[in-house]
Amino acid sequence: MTAESAEHRVQWPVPPQDGYTVDDLFTLPDLPPHTELIDGSLVFVSPQRIFHADAIDMLISGLRRTAPPEVKVKREMTVVIDKRNGPEPDVSVVRAEAVTGRRQTHFKAADVLLAIEVISPDSEARDRDTKPHKYAAAGIPHFWLVDMAGQDDHPVVQVYELGEATGTYALTGIYHDHVKVSVPYDIDVDLTAIDDL
Repeated sequence: MTAESAEHRVQWPVPPQDGYTVDDLFTLPDLPPHTELIDGSLVFVSPQRIFHADAIDMLISGLRRTAPPEVKVKREMTVVIDKRNGPEPDVSVVRAEAVTGRRQTHFKAADVLLAIEVISPDSEARDRDTKPHKYAAAGIPHFWLVDMAGQDDHPVVQVYELGEATGTYALTGIYHDHVKVSVPYDIDVDLTAIDDL
């Protein structure tokens, strides 16, 4: 091994025997931005497509436009589900009283009313399977899954609601051009607005 290759080696953290905890997530130095904790494992984010950023911006704008004062719309904040799980939804609608200050780094799952995931190629399985199951088990009442579809690469939004009897999400609608729903509040989002970003 040359001295040059030794200089470029990355020192990866070695996980504890029982995996990481949310305390580790918030205290380990030099973690890349948007690192998540799933089942005690750190998950690093790959570079994102423009669609991902534009979809988040469009959703935040649309959700904030009709948001009542008792809720806040936030992007890419960790949601603490339990000691071994701290996923980071792309967008969260939370109770306003859960926002405590500019230095805040996370929300409790009990404060989240809606979690939204915009699918990325590297996280598709987590976005479609792992995260919705964890959000549902944590009692988050609403979940949206956003995908890029069609020849024009526009967003398609699948809207889910938590079933009280089953504790799992049930699909309540698929939206291609416009999301208009009444829960968790009156929401009206023009999905074609992504073309204006």
